[in-house]
Formats: sequence, structure tokens, C-alpha cells
Amino acid sequence: MRVIEDVMVIGSDGPLRSIDRDEHLLLASPYPSKIPVKLWNEHEFLPVVHFPQEYVEQRFAPPRGVYENDQLRVEWQVMNGRQPFYHRNCDVDEISYQIDGERTLMTELGVIEHLPGEFSRIPRGVGHDNYGRQESHLLFYLPAPVAELAEPVRTSQPVMPPFPGWVPGEANEAVTQCMGTVGHDIVVFPTDETSLLERVHAEPERMRVHAIGDGVTTTWIYATPTIRLGYVNMAADDGSRRYRRTLDADEIQYQVSGIRTLVTQRGIVELHPGDFVRIPLGLAHTGITHERSTHISLLSHLELPQVVDATRTADPCTPERLAAAVERSQA
Repeated sequence: MRVIEDVMVIGSDGPLRSIDRDEHLLLASPYPSKIPVKLWNEHEFLPVVHFPQEYVEQRFAPPRGVYENDQLRVEWQVMNGRQPFYHRNCDVDEISYQIDGERTLMTELGVIEHLPGEFSRIPRGVGHDNYGRQESHLLFYLPAPVAELAEPVRTSQPVMPPFPGWVPGEANEAVTQCMGTVGHDIVVFPTDETSLLERVHAEPERMRVHAIGDGVTTTWIYATPTIRLGYVNMAADDGSRRYRRTLDADEIQYQVSGIRTLVTQRGIVELHPGDFVRIPLGLAHTGITHERSTHISLLSHLELPQVVDATRTADPCTPERLAAAVERSQA
């Protein structure tokens, strides 16, 4: 089958060039070398990490790191209660995506009641705490300042009390560096919770809430010169496939909804809601959708290694395996 491969760079409005390809050759192993020197590496198939989207009862624990480099980290977290302290970042903006359940985000810039499918960004230096109710969410720590590229659906607001039953108590405030990782606190001290939350009345800035929309498109919400974060909505597969190869960025994908077969030059894998995968820069890939599909996409100019054990790995992309995925998508 003839397919098109789009060669991309981060921040580009369109491909640098589009290449006509034989799909079988694009996904095949290289021909045996006739030179008696090993010229290239034998790479492993892509690993996949899975966390359930639904809340599972457990003790409070710090967020689980999934991918991390020197300037960027991706975490998964579940909560059923208060975070035990207020937090203030020195070096990063903290972006969250609500997976499941409800979460009250309380800050000096107002309160947000988060519902599934919503993003928000806490600017560097803003004190904040969370109250989750059987919920799960993602956290993205990006080097500040982060620009917002899309229009919000609403903003944070002054709310007191921040949630029903709230009573001010003895609370600590932690100021951290190194993306807030455990053990990188600069100082921890008691704070006046009421005074911290009442600061919203002296602050003109508000946090903006973004939500996953309905359009079949790629929507970038957050950006720095070397990072993009947004979401991709895909319609059910129509039989055509267009490959993408990003030359200057690793891509982290998180499957939000729907089932999608990811086809790459390092294997083929069926992705379900709750799955993460990292596509290294320079690797051609496409998606075969079995139904409407939504995933979060994060592009990082720096390599973004996986820091948690894999749940499973992609399979070899044989013609038979590819044909089976296509047949399922058209059933």
C-alpha cells in the first residue's frame, strides 16, 4: 500500500516535506548489511505504561512519575481527600489534566472545580492545594513561563469556603525546586490557610480552564519554545493512513478514550484508555482507530525517558498483524 509520511518539526504549522512511501518497506526490518561492520542499533519495541482511569481505594501517596528529564516531568496521581500541604513551585508551571472523578483545586488565584476532560495551569510561584473525591489526574511540570494557545472555557473564581465542609486547620506550605520531586523542598513552614486563599481578592490574575473539544483535529493548548502540550481527536478509521515523523521532539501519548492501534517503525500496539507510550524523535508512526479516539500529546525537544516499569510492549509489525488491525477498524 502507498502511504504519505509527513516530516515535521516542533512548532511547525505544516510538514517540512511529505514523502510517498511503500508502507511494507517503511515498517520492515532493514536488508542485511553487506559491510562487515555493525552500522546501526537493534532497538527494542516500544514500551507501554498503563494506569487504571477509575479510582482504586488506596492510601495517599506522592504522584507516580512516568516520564522525566532535566526540565520536564509527567506524573499520574489519585486522590480521595486533601493533599496534606500547600505547594509552591520555584522553577515550573504545573499543568493538570483531570482523568476521572472530581477535584477542587484551591489557590491564591481562586478555586477551580475540575471535571474529567479539563486542563488547568498553575503559574510558577502560586500556592495551591487539592481536595480530590475518588479521582485520578495527570500532572505536567513544564519550565516556566508557559504560554496558553487556546481560549478557556472558564476561569478560577474566589470561593469561600472552597468546598462544602471545609474548615481551616493547621497546614504546612512547601516551597520546592526540581519540579517538586520528593526531597527537593527548599523550606517547609506553617501557613495561614484562610489568608492564603483570601489572597485571590488582591490578585488580578486568574487561572484558565481548558476542555477537550469535539472537533476532529490536533489542538495545542500549552507551549514553550521547545515543548507543546495538547490533545488529538480522531474519527473512526476511513482506510487511509498518513504517517508522521517528528525530527526534533519525543512525543508522549496518553490514551483518553476510544481504542487506537499505534503503528510505528518499532512495533504495533493496541492502545486503550489509561495507556501511555513514548514515540522517540525521528520515528515514523500512524494510528488506526477502531472508533472515535482521543489522546493527549506532549512534544519535548529533549529526550524524555520513561522512569516507571512498562506494563507491556509493542508487537512486531508484520503485514498480517497490520492487516488484522485494519480489518478490526472496518468491522
